[in-house]
Amino acid sequence: MSIAITLLVLFAAFLHALWNAVVKGAGDKTMMLGLIALGHVIPGLVIVAFAPSPGWSVWPYVLASTVIHWAYYYLLNVAYRFGDLSVIYPIARGLAPVLVAVGAQFWIGETLPGIAWAGVLSVSAGIMVLTRGAFSGALPMTGLMAAMGTAVMIAAYSLVDGVGIRLSGNALGYIGWLFAAEILVAAYIFYGRMDRLRAMSAKALWLGLAGGVISGTAYGLVLYAKTLAPLGVVSALRETSVIFAAMIGVLWFGEGPKGNRLVASVIVAAGIILIGLA
Repeated sequence: MSIAITLLVLFAAFLHALWNAVVKGAGDKTMMLGLIALGHVIPGLVIVAFAPSPGWSVWPYVLASTVIHWAYYYLLNVAYRFGDLSVIYPIARGLAPVLVAVGAQFWIGETLPGIAWAGVLSVSAGIMVLTRGAFSGALPMTGLMAAMGTAVMIAAYSLVDGVGIRLSGNALGYIGWLFAAEILVAAYIFYGRMDRLRAMSAKALWLGLAGGVISGTAYGLVLYAKTLAPLGVVSALRETSVIFAAMIGVLWFGEGPKGNRLVASVIVAAGIILIGLA
């Protein structure tokens, strides 16, 4: 993988960790996720207005991804009610790269070389270091299952969008319609909860929408990278966002401990180097 693509995905990883911190720090996480989804719609509509249509053949992928994203938001919301950002986020993101790499191999025959597999596994292993204790009762079972379910949804939409954007032949058009379709997710979340939306401060509203734009930018960059590099490798690099999230958890939310975060960072860094050599 080229240095340019690697840096692109790593920047997207930082943006992804940032918007998750916004959700974790929100008082009403359900409404904040609705605003995040709505924040996707805004740039989506702008892109749709100017980019060529990706064609009807990719609409099943757009709709499938929208449904999967709805489940992703739901499970992420549940998970953050029961655990810290620095515990939930690594579980959700750490399992995904391996699932994506295996799924891509069986679905589209995308076989990674041995060194790339070593990098993917190293990234996942480093991420999972941050979850020490989560699987031995430190995290309530509901939170643990929701976090693992989130990982499955991440792998599912990563594969669907990875295939969809390649079939479209028009990355920008696919991204635009994918983001615009999230109006369905936002409408579902806001329906029957408008009193809670009105109760949010102006600062929280703008923070949620900004988080959505940041999230959309991050995912758009990742989708573009998937047109240029193997899905499993891109997914592994993207999940380095967990290291950024762990640091945010320590510095912003005062979460601990700090020691295993350093160990995880070293292991993940080794995985990134291996991926870069593949």
